[in-house]
Amino acid sequence: MNPKILIIGACGQIGSELTYKLRAMYGDKNVIASDISYSNLDIVNSGIFEIVDAQDYAAVKICVEKYRINTVYLMAAMLSATGEKYPMKAWDLNMNSLFHVLNLAKAKFIKKVFWPSSIAVFGPTTPKENTPQFTVMEPSTVYGITKQVGERWCEYYHNKYDVDVRSLRYPGIISYKTLPGGGTTDYAVDIFHKAITDKNYECFLNENTELPMMFMEDAIQATVDIMTAEAKSVKIRSSYNLSAISFTPKELAESIRGYIPDFKITYNPDYRQEIADSWPKRIDDSFARQDWGWQHKFSIEDIAKEMISQLQKKYSSTVTNSK
Repeated sequence: MNPKILIIGACGQIGSELTYKLRAMYGDKNVIASDISYSNLDIVNSGIFEIVDAQDYAAVKICVEKYRINTVYLMAAMLSATGEKYPMKAWDLNMNSLFHVLNLAKAKFIKKVFWPSSIAVFGPTTPKENTPQFTVMEPSTVYGITKQVGERWCEYYHNKYDVDVRSLRYPGIISYKTLPGGGTTDYAVDIFHKAITDKNYECFLNENTELPMMFMEDAIQATVDIMTAEAKSVKIRSSYNLSAISFTPKELAESIRGYIPDFKITYNPDYRQEIADSWPKRIDDSFARQDWGWQHKFSIEDIAKEMISQLQKKYSSTVTNSK
């Protein structure tokens, strides 16, 4: 039996591509996209779409009942950099939305929940090399605090109420289809756009800031893999470490020069540098690989090749259509 899926936050960076993937797998009528506005017309026009405020329990419940939803992907969130500007808004959005979905699952309106966590749960006291699955967490951002607290609630609801909730600690996500959403790792997307349009980029992190990163296709596949795994294989109900590759802005710029030789990069670290410095350099995701078979596909060279190829097509098409 196909799941009946509701994606909350479907217009966002990960939510939009997850919507397309799940519709390809289960059919347009079985995947309901929702968000707070019509901000992504491609998603709005690609299938069933509902305006749903993730902070409004009644609105979420009405949508769940209307479409007989049994699986919810809660992708709505305020990310790290934006969250530092609006801390209480970030807390309210990130926490209230999670409680609403967990409580709907507790009340048996839905059967399965996916909720994304992040490497932001880690802090300056966390081991930065091969960060373990179970380790000290003292996040220094509002976003990280909400994700750490959310992990604890997910595990609590699973242990106390048998809620089938599954989660991944996403690293930085790189995609050519959607623009960055206000995170500290946004440079790794924006740099490709600027490389093509301007052939130079001013990076808001210093050149040797190494962070865990992942191509969007790998992130979406990991999400599908954990949600389609047998329940007994999902042994961690807080959130799984998830990793693919790690690199610095300097290393990424070198990969880009393999395709755009005259690309130049300068560095002007801002408030996001302190956030990045509190995060791990490399993640140990061996539990995900052992428990439900996680494997990544894209290297830094693969990412550079795909991003530049796809964005060159996109910008070339834009120029052609404007003439």
